[in-house]
Amino acid sequence: MDVLILSQIFPPDLGGSATRAYNVAKGLLAHNVNVTVIAGFPHYPTGNVPKHLRKKALAIEYLDGMKVIRAYMPPIPAKGFINRIILFISFMLSSLFPFFLVRRIDGIFAANPQVLSIYPALIYKFFHRCPVVLNVDDLWPEDIEPEITRSSLIRRLGEVLAKIAYVMADAITPISPGYTKVIKGKYGIPESKIHVVRGGVNTSKFKPMPSKNNGKFTVLYSGAFSVAYDFDQVLKAAKILEKYEDVEIILQGGGELLHHVKQKVTEMKLKNVKIIDKILSRQDVAKLMSEVDTLLLPLRDFGRPYLGISSKLYEYQAVGKPIICCADGQPAEYVNETRSGIVVKPGDYKALANAILYLKDNSEIAEKLGASGRNYVVEKLSIESIGREMMNVFQQIAREV
Repeated sequence: MDVLILSQIFPPDLGGSATRAYNVAKGLLAHNVNVTVIAGFPHYPTGNVPKHLRKKALAIEYLDGMKVIRAYMPPIPAKGFINRIILFISFMLSSLFPFFLVRRIDGIFAANPQVLSIYPALIYKFFHRCPVVLNVDDLWPEDIEPEITRSSLIRRLGEVLAKIAYVMADAITPISPGYTKVIKGKYGIPESKIHVVRGGVNTSKFKPMPSKNNGKFTVLYSGAFSVAYDFDQVLKAAKILEKYEDVEIILQGGGELLHHVKQKVTEMKLKNVKIIDKILSRQDVAKLMSEVDTLLLPLRDFGRPYLGISSKLYEYQAVGKPIICCADGQPAEYVNETRSGIVVKPGDYKALANAILYLKDNSEIAEKLGASGRNYVVEKLSIESIGREMMNVFQQIAREV
């Protein structure tokens, strides 16, 4: 089988969308599927496209056994609604540049950007006569920032685009069971067309390693400094914990809120917060996660339960460390069901501080939570497992189309 993956964001880009697209590609490769990826030039989230690519339309590379055709992306940061729309439209167009370089396709996986990836995928489908599987990382327009979707015109346009995408796809693979109800109920898509395939994780790369013994109990957030996360909750909890000299909070990553977070740390005179403001390789991220004592997912309170699940949770579980999950909805339910951490309400900084102290003072419980999470992803969400699930989806729709 030959599968084409369309993914605007793809490693070395950061973010869950890039990770999930890569994991599906590696999972398919593990089951002897030939994979070709059409991706944007590395650009996310900073817009820092490598200089040697900026004047090119295409570039071809081979990454971990797969052919990756890189297509033009403008060197602008993924910050703000207008910039994101420019990036999305750019990839919708540039992903067609390699059209004549793609010879044989038995199936297409439209990975990201969200529902918009279906449109170039449909052009490839028309000429290659093969089915399209549409990935749903986030619900659009439901999960767009509220200040944007207050415009009825933007909201309605988003709903029309989503409806077309869901109807035209041969199969839909939401990453969370929380999305199924919306896709079925709001858009009238039959359940037989929907197959939940979680993000998965490379359990060989993200694995338990000895913690650094520096005499401190360390709590880590690793990832994008984006509006999806409530860093004010984290910093207020850090202020409460200042009197505990053996507690340290580490924030690692980059993104649009990095300057805000740095400024707040300075204003609050926090000595127990360490910021690592550089982009690390996936290998270095895995190493950093494995060296700390507990891992943090501080999702912002948008006034409604989360329907999606961050792929960060699977990586956190894979390194065998307990998780503190600040969220309502699917992330909280998942952490509770897998017995891999403690759930606190988003925005409740006092509860967050108490959770950190509880894990610090109860090392045996922390160890059991970490082991439970590791066991779950090894059994259910390895790259090989995700690849098998995706293979089954392609084989099923091939019989039906």
